Amino acid sequence: MIGVGVIGVGYWGPNLIRNFVTHPQTHMKACCDLKSDRLQYIRRLYPAIETHRDFQNIINDSGIDLVVICTPVHSHFELAQAALENGKHVLIEKPMTATVGECEQLMELAQRKQLKIFIDHTFLFHGAVSKIKSLINADELGDLYYFDSVRVNLGLFQHDVNVLWDLAPHDISIMQYLIDRKPESVVATGAAHLDNGLEDVAYLTVYYPGNLLAHIQVNWLSPVKIRQTLLAGSRKMIVWDDNQPSEKLRVYDKGIEVIETDAQVYKTLVQYRTGDMHCPKIDATEALAVEVQNIVDVLIKGAKPVSDGLSGLMVVKILEAAQHSIKQHGREIKI
Repeated sequence: MIGVGVIGVGYWGPNLIRNFVTHPQTHMKACCDLKSDRLQYIRRLYPAIETHRDFQNIINDSGIDLVVICTPVHSHFELAQAALENGKHVLIEKPMTATVGECEQLMELAQRKQLKIFIDHTFLFHGAVSKIKSLINADELGDLYYFDSVRVNLGLFQHDVNVLWDLAPHDISIMQYLIDRKPESVVATGAAHLDNGLEDVAYLTVYYPGNLLAHIQVNWLSPVKIRQTLLAGSRKMIVWDDNQPSEKLRVYDKGIEVIETDAQVYKTLVQYRTGDMHCPKIDATEALAVEVQNIVDVLIKGAKPVSDGLSGLMVVKILEAAQHSIKQHGREIKI
């Protein structure tokens, strides 16, 4: 049994608690939060779970093997460092830390202590993302042309990070998982419409080798909620609309073919190809349940983690570069 302690039971923590409670190989032992009403909420749902106000009770508990950190990003480094120093594996809510330097320090510490860092990039365990990954691995899409993602809604405004750091980690982690290449540079623009100076609208472009382009749009000021990703290849194209109640994933046998000709007027002709569209079956298992299973497999069986410190580091590298670009009005930043 893997003993689990959760630090932070606000919005996301209870979802992770629920999945650790139901897994047969994890013992959800204790949680902590600064707010008494949140601890009362957990006690009503799970009377057997210990509740604390001080995170040191989690860190120092010998019955806890894995510390789950679901707190604001500015506290991730301090809490994860303390847990690792005390011999605990850590699962950190996205993004991993507030800076690249902090990520690298945690990874060095974990390696020295022979401990695991997991990053809660939940969408990597979503059935649609798993299906897209399998199609890419099977070369169904051909050469990748572009990745385009839109994640917009009205709110929820954060008080400590901008919309890029709040929403874009989802899409950046998905992008990196599917493309599986090191990006070359980023360009980002954004605007803050409130007095707090935090951007509530942002556009991120990521350049990859081989003329592959990625674009991510995030927004807290949209009148509608949109969760849509397009991925185009030389053979097939994919549309993933997570707001659809069914047929979330559509694979289009569409594309272009370039034909060389000796005609003087046109040396190159572009021919459009339109084939069938199909909706592949998607595993409906909750993403968090799949994530918890992967963590258990890593800690007990030595399996490969889907989302580890390297994954978290690359997301923060892109976010940090994007923030520099925004502050310089869209200057290209090398990674």
